[in-house]
Amino acid sequence: MRPTKPRKICFNPGVVYFKPRAIPLKELEEIELNIDELEALRLCDLNKLEQGEAALKMNVSRSTIQRIISSARKKIADAIINGKAIKIIKKEDCL
Repeated sequence: MRPTKPRKICFNPGVVYFKPRAIPLKELEEIELNIDELEALRLCDLNKLEQGEAALKMNVSRSTIQRIISSARKKIADAIINGKAIKIIKKEDCL
């Protein structure tokens, strides 16, 4: 497997944990969302950039950004539909 190319992240989230209300954390399954997945969602879904533009900003290929977004959306959908907590993982080596 090829090593992961460093990804440019221009966002530092203030909140790194989300969970369903009124359910104790110890009873919840946790989904880990990587900071690069969050950045791709921010660029494409929130800032409404085309995937090619987002790929340039993150210093990755268009196919890589597509894979990152697909993974992020699947994780978030799983967490919302199945009542799981979302933990955002900050990789210091990617910042």
